[in-house]
Amino acid sequence: MSVLDNWQQWKDFLGDRLHQGQNQGMNKDTVNDLAYQIGDYLAKQVEPKNDQEKILADLWSVASPDEQHAIANMMVKLVQNDGSQ
Repeated sequence: MSVLDNWQQWKDFLGDRLHQGQNQGMNKDTVNDLAYQIGDYLAKQVEPKNDQEKILADLWSVASPDEQHAIANMMVKLVQNDGSQ
């Protein structure tokens, strides 16, 4: 099963990557920019695997670039307490 198939596993995966980046000295702006780039890639290249990802993909598709950045920033906030830490 892919990490994209299960919403909690996906959040844990993102949380782990967020903590890795922060531990390696990535600042908040860099993390948020990277989250935007990943979100844009996923929206364009990866088929959503669960209901939550479908909702995010739908929101991303109608959002302006500023709104897409806001979605990415909210995802960072959402997963900051997830992962194995």
